[in-house]
Amino acid sequence: MTIIHITPSYKPAYLYGGPIHSIAKLCEELTQLQESKINSKYQIKVLTTTANGKTELNVKPGQQQFIDGVSVTYFKRLTKDHSHFSPALLLNLRREILNSSNDNILVHIHAWWNLTSIFSCFIAKWYNIPIVLSPRGMLTSYTFNNRNSFSKHIIHAILGKRLLKYCHIHTTSKKEKEDVLKIVEPKKIIVIPNLVNIQAHKVNANEHSSTFKIIFLSRIEEKKGLELLFEALASLSFSWSLTIAGYGEKDYVQKLSEKAQKLNITENITWVGQVSNEQKFDLLAAHDVFALTSYNENFANVVVESLSVGTAVLISNKVGLSDYIIDNNFGWIADLDAESITQKINEAYENIDLRHQVRQKSPITIANDFEPRYLASSYLKLYNSLISNGN
Repeated sequence: MTIIHITPSYKPAYLYGGPIHSIAKLCEELTQLQESKINSKYQIKVLTTTANGKTELNVKPGQQQFIDGVSVTYFKRLTKDHSHFSPALLLNLRREILNSSNDNILVHIHAWWNLTSIFSCFIAKWYNIPIVLSPRGMLTSYTFNNRNSFSKHIIHAILGKRLLKYCHIHTTSKKEKEDVLKIVEPKKIIVIPNLVNIQAHKVNANEHSSTFKIIFLSRIEEKKGLELLFEALASLSFSWSLTIAGYGEKDYVQKLSEKAQKLNITENITWVGQVSNEQKFDLLAAHDVFALTSYNENFANVVVESLSVGTAVLISNKVGLSDYIIDNNFGWIADLDAESITQKINEAYENIDLRHQVRQKSPITIANDFEPRYLASSYLKLYNSLISNGN
């Protein structure tokens, strides 16, 4: 069995945020799982573009290479973000399908609303190849009606809806599943959590500080709800600080800086830019609470990363993992308005006991619930079922 992963971007294009990490982690674990089994009869291939924001990755296009053990081929793209049109990738996918010696081939497409994903889906459907589609938060009412909404509606009406109905859709949370079903009825829909990079980290109780330390660590963009968080923070009556870590477009970051200045909270905010994988765990552990008041998140890897080092979370009810946080009592869930966020921050500040409990309990729970080998086996089980049942 050959499993071809199609993704518009792949590591080391980390500026695209969580999906880059999740897709790579999945492919790496599947490859390791295959290598650990005697007479394993499947192989993993990744076809992607050289996308790296406004620039291109410094890689050799069109040549297979091994990235952390995974077979990856990067292809030049003719258009930049967010269309990622790559004729070379599409031709290679067609060649892979035609050259397959038997019917045991499956295509796993990551993301939607880009030409790489949509045309790859069309090609695989044309040749009656089973398709798993992981929309990565791209099939929600928020995303559908946000950026380039007119174009999305046209694409969906002409081609997208028929393609999506052919797919077996993989979602990463119960919330994402509900969002997808509001847009399309696929052949099958299944929930399997993301694989998340979790590093072994010694959990220490934070030294008591008179300043309540909050951290935001994610891609800095409109859907993350930072404006709401700023408004909520401006209403607090105790000493606090906010660390903002991540990449964002220059104009949008400037807009946020101006809003902070108007709210008179500039001195409370520290902008640290993008941080490495090695740095982020120490940074998360050094804060009292991680905050993510997003308008929409299908999953949110960083919530898992924060809990893996024992830092409680404060997230909006639009984040895919909000049910998990409630079930495990790992933090606070706010509505999407500044007043509710302020209330939950106050609760987090006052509830020292819960923050201490989370710091002790969550790393153990996360290590069990997001064990990578187990999750990778769940994906492999899905692939095998589709191949066995003939799509």
